Amino acid sequence: MRAAHVRDHFRLPLLLVGGIVALLLSIAVAITIGPAQLRVGDVWAVVADRLGLAASELSLIREGIVWNLRLPRTLLAAICGAGLAVCGAIMQSLLRNPLADPFVLGVSSGASTGAVLVIVLGVGGGALSLSTGAFGGALFSFALVLWLSHVLGGTTDRVVLSGVAAMQLFSALTSFIVLTSADANTTRAVLFWLLGSLSNSSWTEVGLCAGALVLTMLVCAGHARALDAFAFGEDAAATLGVRVARTRLVLLCVTALLTAVLVSSSGAIGFVGLVLPHATRALSGPGHARLLPATALSGAIFLVWVDTLSRTVLDPQEIPVGVMTALIGVPAFVLILYRARETR
Repeated sequence: MRAAHVRDHFRLPLLLVGGIVALLLSIAVAITIGPAQLRVGDVWAVVADRLGLAASELSLIREGIVWNLRLPRTLLAAICGAGLAVCGAIMQSLLRNPLADPFVLGVSSGASTGAVLVIVLGVGGGALSLSTGAFGGALFSFALVLWLSHVLGGTTDRVVLSGVAAMQLFSALTSFIVLTSADANTTRAVLFWLLGSLSNSSWTEVGLCAGALVLTMLVCAGHARALDAFAFGEDAAATLGVRVARTRLVLLCVTALLTAVLVSSSGAIGFVGLVLPHATRALSGPGHARLLPATALSGAIFLVWVDTLSRTVLDPQEIPVGVMTALIGVPAFVLILYRARETR
């Protein structure tokens, strides 16, 4: 008993330290992969130069490749992977559904409709960007889900069903707009974004997504024990002193907000929020004080490498990152389900 207690006490620090080191190395190495001949030392030199710690001896072109192209893209991949994985873990616990993911609230389909309205129909008269349209569509979809679930009774099952209804509605609207109003070039651009793309990453998007991720992690860390209680059902959680309706609304809102911000910057990247929480639970255990940070790190590392594959495997052609996550995520999810079957 004492040995097990000591092991559990040191599990979280070991997971965090190991995960942070692995993430930093993954980011540094991923930036060096591509047409330009770069080394990990070059990456650190550019970062140190921008932070005023040391002068870089690289050419301006190579510095630009690192700082303006690859570093923001790789950081955005890490942030999106972490955010989607955390949202998936929260949704699976909150809704007590192992198949729940960040898009179960219809946020992704609403974002797609908002983006298509801007790209295809020119809503906003050029004043709205694709990201702004996607963010607005995501929030509108989530508001619709909250309203429907409230009208239908406000239970967990009604939230899921409302999310499914909103998902189908906005997916149909997106398809209708594209089929009736878009030309071939616009359709290709829309399709590439809908499948997930980090090709237009910028430092502004990195800052916005990072801020939303930090806010979500802080809120969810404060509700870790409540999430543990939700694993036993809403009635059990209420018996343990959890304010069920309030806690559920707060967590649904912060996860929907984070998902909306991420989708508006990267498009819909599937399977990260579905697969990574299941895989991480095998290492960290079900307690959310350990699960949430471990899931964030595993999701960040996963998407950094998947995005690296998507931009290099068919170079110079780029594969949408959502396609790569599906190609890798489906077999991984089947394997997780098979192992779970064996342990029963």
